[in-house]
Amino acid sequence: MLPFLPIAQVTPQEIVQIQQVRELPGSLDRVLVFNSNSPELIQKAGILLSTFPPNGKKSRVAHLNFPLQGRFDIFAHHVAKPPTANNLRSLYLGIILHNPNNKPLQVNILQAATYLSQPDAPFIELPALSENPLSKIFAGPGDRVTNAILRGQRHSLPPYIVLPPRQSRLLINLPIPVKTLNPPINGRSLLMRLQSPRPIYAASLAMYAPLGANKKEVAPTLTQWQSLLFNGSLVSPRDRAPTPPEQTTNKIIYGRVAGIAQGSQWTAQIVDPQSPYLTIPRSRQAFSYGLSTLPLGKLGTNQVQSAPLLARYPDTAYSAHGNYGIQYNLSLPLHNNTDRPQTVTVSLQTPLKEDKLSKSGLRFLSPPASQVFFRGTVRVAYTSDRGLPQTRYIHLVQKRGEQGAPLVKLTMKPQDTRLVQVNFLYPPDATPPQVLTIATNG
Repeated sequence: MLPFLPIAQVTPQEIVQIQQVRELPGSLDRVLVFNSNSPELIQKAGILLSTFPPNGKKSRVAHLNFPLQGRFDIFAHHVAKPPTANNLRSLYLGIILHNPNNKPLQVNILQAATYLSQPDAPFIELPALSENPLSKIFAGPGDRVTNAILRGQRHSLPPYIVLPPRQSRLLINLPIPVKTLNPPINGRSLLMRLQSPRPIYAASLAMYAPLGANKKEVAPTLTQWQSLLFNGSLVSPRDRAPTPPEQTTNKIIYGRVAGIAQGSQWTAQIVDPQSPYLTIPRSRQAFSYGLSTLPLGKLGTNQVQSAPLLARYPDTAYSAHGNYGIQYNLSLPLHNNTDRPQTVTVSLQTPLKEDKLSKSGLRFLSPPASQVFFRGTVRVAYTSDRGLPQTRYIHLVQKRGEQGAPLVKLTMKPQDTRLVQVNFLYPPDATPPQVLTIATNG
């Protein structure tokens, strides 16, 4: 028998893609996002995020007094882990809506999706690129939730909820079970798009399942949730406090979000200045546009895409860095201005994070590092070389420093113009920034 030989560790080689990185045109819309992501790990009952007025509440600091009206989103992303080894009761996530008006109102549920890590969407190994026409490819609840919203779905919820005058109703009352898991840890991601004709208040809360008369778990009642809202305090322990934005440092703690962000979708028509088209790069050249750029991760641009927070708790993120759940709608009317056919590719890539480009381009690793930095589905729409309209859903798994395979490859005739549309929701559990790269291969 041959002796066992350990597998040699491959040292990644740095690859520099010499090119320009441009600021992404367009901007976030003004839609408010109820963003409940801090603390991510929950081990005690309490208030996660409340926009209610503090009047009559035991812990006034837990209530941000920020009504929601018109179109708004609700995003929640939390993990349950038992505080002790023998306490395996399910943690419930509850979301309450309250009507402070004298008349009933109807809150429309336009889209909605929520999944658990186990058993709905376990983190599994997947190929770097997979066609995903039937939504069957996903790893992690954030990946699966954003895929569902990208396709305009509404899961297991009615089209609307009616709030009586000056009363509250439960929008969500769902468990994060751990009892049968080893290790006993589980997560839930949720994203909803809602609309209310008049101001309402919202709160997300965490509570361990009450026990019924037979000692079995039962779902908390609206009365129990309201008692927690009025008498409870913010969930502890808290996440690490963020680095203040005015503090200049080479390292930064971004913090997790608990507050009201402004911006649900980023829409961009990517064209040349004073032109209806985007001229493709010269032969064997490329340029990129930053995606989800953030402080210390601007990739040589001056652009921070993080959604601003209009209301937040003092120990949570100053901006919604990472833009979890935010949809990017990007249109690229590509134009071949040469007198020769050109092969053009459009790719999503995950370069090494930099604020300023140290080597006149983007830096990648071959092979990429082990950490997964992007895991989600991207929709691309374009006209094929045969003149046929194409819409594809492509699932990507990209590790730190990964160049990524093309999403779209076109052979463009001289003076040809072809529209390419790229749509995706930035997935929870991803790590920014990424870039959208247009390259001409000759």
